[in-house]
Amino acid sequence: MTSCWTAARRGRATTRTAGSGPGTRAPSSPRPTTSPPWPPPLARIPRSRSNHDAADGLFSVSVAVPGGKLTLLSNFSAYQTAAAITYSYLIREFSVNVSSATLDLTFTPEKGHPNAYAFVNGIEVVSSPDLFDISTPNMVTGDGNLQPFPIDAGTAVQTMYRLNVGGQAISPSKDTGGYRSWDDDTAYIFGAGFGVSYPKDNNVTITYPSNVPEYVAPEDVYGTARSMGPDKNVNMNYNLTWMLQVDAGFMYLIRLHFCEIQYPITKINQRVFSIYINNQTAVKDADVNAWATMSGATTLIGTPVYQDYVVTTSGLGAMDLWIALHPNPDSKPQIYDAILNGMEVFKLPLTNGSLAGLNPIPSVAPMTGGTAKKKSTVGPIVGGVIGGLVVLALGYCCFFVICKRKRSAGKDAGMSDGHSGWLPLSLYGNSHTSSSAKSHTTGSYASSLPSNLCRHFSFAEIKAATNNFDESLILGVGGFGKVYRGEVDGGTTKVAIKRGNPLSEQGVHEFQTEIEMLSKLRHRHLVSLIGYCEEKNEMILVYDYMAHGTLREHLYKTQKPPLTWRQRLDICIGAARGLHYLHTGAKHTIIHRDVKTTNILLDEKWVAKVSDFGLSKTGPSMDHTHVSTVVKGSFGYLDPEYFRRQQLTEKSDVYSFGVVLFEVLCARPALNPTLPKEEVSLAEWALHCQKKGVLDQIVDPYLKGKIAPQCFKKFAETAEKCVSDQSIDRPSMGDVLWNLEFALQMQESAEESGSLGCGMSDEGTPLVMVGKKDPNDPSIESSTTTTTTTSLSMGDQSVASMDSDGLTPSAVFSQIMNPKGR
Repeated sequence: MTSCWTAARRGRATTRTAGSGPGTRAPSSPRPTTSPPWPPPLARIPRSRSNHDAADGLFSVSVAVPGGKLTLLSNFSAYQTAAAITYSYLIREFSVNVSSATLDLTFTPEKGHPNAYAFVNGIEVVSSPDLFDISTPNMVTGDGNLQPFPIDAGTAVQTMYRLNVGGQAISPSKDTGGYRSWDDDTAYIFGAGFGVSYPKDNNVTITYPSNVPEYVAPEDVYGTARSMGPDKNVNMNYNLTWMLQVDAGFMYLIRLHFCEIQYPITKINQRVFSIYINNQTAVKDADVNAWATMSGATTLIGTPVYQDYVVTTSGLGAMDLWIALHPNPDSKPQIYDAILNGMEVFKLPLTNGSLAGLNPIPSVAPMTGGTAKKKSTVGPIVGGVIGGLVVLALGYCCFFVICKRKRSAGKDAGMSDGHSGWLPLSLYGNSHTSSSAKSHTTGSYASSLPSNLCRHFSFAEIKAATNNFDESLILGVGGFGKVYRGEVDGGTTKVAIKRGNPLSEQGVHEFQTEIEMLSKLRHRHLVSLIGYCEEKNEMILVYDYMAHGTLREHLYKTQKPPLTWRQRLDICIGAARGLHYLHTGAKHTIIHRDVKTTNILLDEKWVAKVSDFGLSKTGPSMDHTHVSTVVKGSFGYLDPEYFRRQQLTEKSDVYSFGVVLFEVLCARPALNPTLPKEEVSLAEWALHCQKKGVLDQIVDPYLKGKIAPQCFKKFAETAEKCVSDQSIDRPSMGDVLWNLEFALQMQESAEESGSLGCGMSDEGTPLVMVGKKDPNDPSIESSTTTTTTTSLSMGDQSVASMDSDGLTPSAVFSQIMNPKGR
């Protein structure tokens, strides 16, 4: 049965209403408003769908328009779409022209699918001015010559992306009359070339010219920007690129927002650059100040401009839309750089009046071993893991319909902010201090970081906390720098203080990433960032103090008492929960990229916490399957498929965690060049022993007779699947977590019944006796063999860092040295 939703179109009407299933009619009670508008309360009408299978939610949505109807969605599956992306809710925004007194939306269950039903959790209708009749867009032809492409006032569009480039997310209440959300652009930047983000100078005022109404974009969009950076040689060797996934076969209107906001860029031909869209030249010599002059502005700095471009795409399914900027040296500008402040991407309808794309294809469900019965999960969204049943929970599916009106509406008042974020750090250390941040020393690495994300420490406080960086307080030394034990707040709070190398560009990027990730994330099994210090070109991070240090220092090369098997299981489960949260619990998937035993810390209660987010990467957006990026990580833990293809997914973390599981079981390093060639790599050697059925012979001798046989079997099978050569054969972290918890249950049952013993016979001779037999064994501690330090690279970038043991790759490490892997 078809469901129809009808709304009055009088003034601005912003309405949220509950979704309707088959055989029902949704409530129709939007409230007309007068200027200035007031936000209606959020109406949430609970509706149980316990009798419906989520996979049966197949439906189409259409809207009545002059001369017929417009198809917004066709055969749409919220379940399938949610399974293919990293969000637990879906929002679809459309802009349509309504000429009558009512807006009719029709939800129709798919006729060819048994038990199909339609639903929606919220609908918002916002009256809006026409955003596309201000100027005529230009069609990108590929040769830099643009052709006018007028868009009819009655054309409907779907908003695909709306990004505040170089700034933080902007909530609807901060938008200029359109009740729009603007997202942070960092998740869509391609590769490692993030450029430099910065706010406007304090003495710069954003002044809209006559041909750019304020409702085009809010001042916050034009008040921040992203450029390539101050180094000419660096800028001439890369493109500042964004990659956005769209539906193939449609035309797209791309609106780029520009504004010069920092001195001394005040004249024409100071910064000139080229704009490429889908590998086609849109503009050869873009000059923001020249565009500002054409708008009639007398003061060029602080004058917003925008440019509209239309591109065509072909094919079916999903495709990537590329937008790239590169300096143009032809006119010999003063600065070899490019700039962008904001970006919007709109889908234009097909000739048949349809905006509906195909449903994305979810990732293949992981193979799950063991004897436990379990529903396979689809995609990264996991509602919970209880008794082996994984429930997919779709938060809500919300459609935005924006009715075009050729008059500007007033700003919302009283609507609470729905977003929080931070302004990305400068990679060059010379960005100006934003108005929301504390004023610090010129040249600080984090001068554009808002102070409300985490606590800011002065350098004097850090020196006092570490007794002027007393060497006796050093907890460890890593690639980023030294870690000190310290005390703050008069000695009442113990902290760990990581002091980075301010001269390292990689260190700057890691410093930025660490703050970006940890300031937004809070989880029991992630290390907590307390604050930072960036005075005097220092890069200092302050964390909660982890009393028991790293997991590795309790496994080998230590005089500390060995961990019990129960402790090891609890620690692995905690770390798995932390990684599972990174992959599925945050707004975007976060891939750690450097999972290893030295990055799993233990607090005073032995609770495991994942740490060191310096190499972390935001994962695929929308229905991307991977992130193409330079290979980074630690040898011994590096995913061979990631190494070969340079395509990063959350399964790369799963592989590294599998190595950690074997490391916990066998109490030996991931790489040990002192062993025979076939035993150097723990992952390869453990896989070999597992397939031969002799894995029990290489486990930590301390654990002999202390592991329940069924627990050992489940743990070993889980680790084996994690280090599968092909990522498609690896489980998700949710599945890994479930298997480890099941292994723990079997261990507890065996301990209660007294039936322990991991299958290693007392008289059996282990193939490799390592670990606790002799903590002072020099064959474990160091090598008498001379090892040649080898640096692998992909282009000009480092492929992998040395492991914390100081081991370097060698010819015997076939998994990495041989591009074909295993």
